[in-house]
Formats: sequence, C-alpha cells, structure tokens
Amino acid sequence: MSPEAWLPQPTLFLTGLTLLLSLAPPGLGMEVMAPPTISALNGTSVKLSCTFNSCYKVENKQFSLNWTYQECSNCSEELFLQFRMKIMNKQLDRFGNRVEFTGNPAKYDVSFTLKNVQLEDEGIYNCYVLNPPDRHRGYASISLKVLTEEPPKHDSTVAVIVGASVGGFLAVVILVLMVVKCVRRKKQQRLNTDDQKTEEEGKTDGEGNPDEGTK
Repeated sequence: MSPEAWLPQPTLFLTGLTLLLSLAPPGLGMEVMAPPTISALNGTSVKLSCTFNSCYKVENKQFSLNWTYQECSNCSEELFLQFRMKIMNKQLDRFGNRVEFTGNPAKYDVSFTLKNVQLEDEGIYNCYVLNPPDRHRGYASISLKVLTEEPPKHDSTVAVIVGASVGGFLAVVILVLMVVKCVRRKKQQRLNTDDQKTEEEGKTDGEGNPDEGTK
C-alpha cells in the first residue's frame, strides 16, 4: 500500500482542538480550517484540504478565494489559484499544470490537489477566503513535507478508535458553537440596523421634517 499523504494522529487531535478553540470566541471573522502539516510521498498526488464555516450562503458574485505558496515563513507569497466568479489557475512555472481545484465553495470546501509532488514543492500553502456579508477574510495555512520513502508502518488501531471518538465529540461541539455564533451574529446585525434607523428617524419629526434642533 502506498499512501499519498499522512496526517499523524496527535496532529489530527491538535487540529480538532484548534478548530474548537477558534470557534469559541463570538467575533465577526469567519473560520477557515486546514491541517497544519501534511506529508506526501515524492511522485504521488496529495490533496491539500481547506474548508470554512460561514453563517451565509456562498454567492459566486461575492465569494473570493486565494491560494498562495511560500518557500519559507519569511518568503514572499506567490498566488497560484484564485476564485473570482469562477476558479482561475495562475499556472505558476513552479507547478505548471499539476494543480487541480477539487473543492466546492457551495459546500464550504476550497481544497485542491497537487499532482506528481516534487521535492521543490515543500513549503507553506496559504488559504484565504472571503464570503460576504462576513466582513473579515478568513485564513489558514498548511506546511507540506515531501518524503522520499514511505514511513514505517505501525499498528494504529487504538489511535484510530480514540481519534474517531474525539473527532465525533469535537464535531458535535463545533456544530453547536457554529449555530450559537450565527444566531448571535445575525442578531447583532439586526440591532445595528435598528440603531441606524432610530438615529435617522431622530433627525426628523413624525412627518419627515427636520427637528427644530437640527434646523
């Protein structure tokens, strides 16, 4: 068996915990999720998974996505995949035609597959998502490690069972937090709209004429 990518069980647990903590604050930003590290065997294909949570339906006219690549954390970012009304592959010389968008924005999935992975593909892959009326752009990054040989196999039955149990619990908690967060966000937006209307009405009398104090 030649696995194309590996995500160690401790990393999987930490990823789930990170998602849980990122959903807890009632801020206005949307959440973008991706595994912090993925390993792929040289010459194989690997899926770099990136998903997001939003309280709003994806509208292609407003939705935007950028995937960028960095050789190192201090290196400049290179844009290679973009969504503006439709997916656009920038075809960097580095990747050629080896990048294939395999996500579905309507299902909050903006993943892509990198084919025929090369040693030079190691680096940081950044996923940027904006889904109005969410005001803030979400962000996640993946560190890709390219292996020249398969890692030794271990019996991970217990780890899989534990990981599945923890993953199921986290999924339920995340779902509950998302529902609460969406309700709070939409309620806050309604309050902001009502406050704005009240302020505008305060500048006029009942017949739409300016108040004496504003003349």
